[in-house]
Amino acid sequence: MKNLEQKTVLVCGGATGIGAATVRRLAAEGARVGIGDLNHEAAAALAGELRAAGADVSAWAYDQADEASVNDLVATALGEFGALDGLFANVADLGVIYSDGDLLTNELDIWRRTLDVNLVGTVALMRAVLPGMLERGGGALVLTSSDAGVIGEPERPAYAASKAGINSLCRHVASKWGREGIRCNVVSPGFVVTQQIETNMTKEMLDYMLRGARSTRHGAPDDIAGAVAYLLSDDAEWVNGQVWRVNGGVSFAN
Repeated sequence: MKNLEQKTVLVCGGATGIGAATVRRLAAEGARVGIGDLNHEAAAALAGELRAAGADVSAWAYDQADEASVNDLVATALGEFGALDGLFANVADLGVIYSDGDLLTNELDIWRRTLDVNLVGTVALMRAVLPGMLERGGGALVLTSSDAGVIGEPERPAYAASKAGINSLCRHVASKWGREGIRCNVVSPGFVVTQQIETNMTKEMLDYMLRGARSTRHGAPDDIAGAVAYLLSDDAEWVNGQVWRVNGGVSFAN
């Protein structure tokens, strides 16, 4: 990628899955990467592996539902790197999603937890990194959304609302600060086969999921990582306020 060499990027939710694949891709492109994750053990292991291979990667524990923890994470990253050129906000509470039924059956605590982590936590991250980027004259932010935010489903309304909020938040930031050098975009992954999914999902279910795609295969974390790396790079300096569906052609509407 153009000019990712020595750029500093904070990847939140970077310990596993799409986040970890993105950390690896950014490090391979020469970026200096900070990993923020609730799962500090996995984040530290990934950082250690990449440092042993010569990359500049650090890992810190934080809780996206806690504003003070978010602020401490960003302060630590700024102390380590001096400044941040990019942020990849890739955190969602996927534990509560299994209880996310419908508007009538969901307890309000499901809504609060989902929105606190997925949306309000992302707002806190952006509030923490934006002032420094604005002071330096620019920066790139990439947020993770989902087709659930736009397609309309009979279940998962809290998750869908949180992701619709992410899409709107992206466009707000691009509209408000685009002329000051801030780029904010969204990746909306389709069905991505992580190691956990590959281990636990049957071949029949995997085949069923593939029938809904316009592709020869399922998505992999590296597919999303490539899109994120591009959006964080200077190659994408004319891309702003966009929601990119990286989903094998499952859906097209924006």
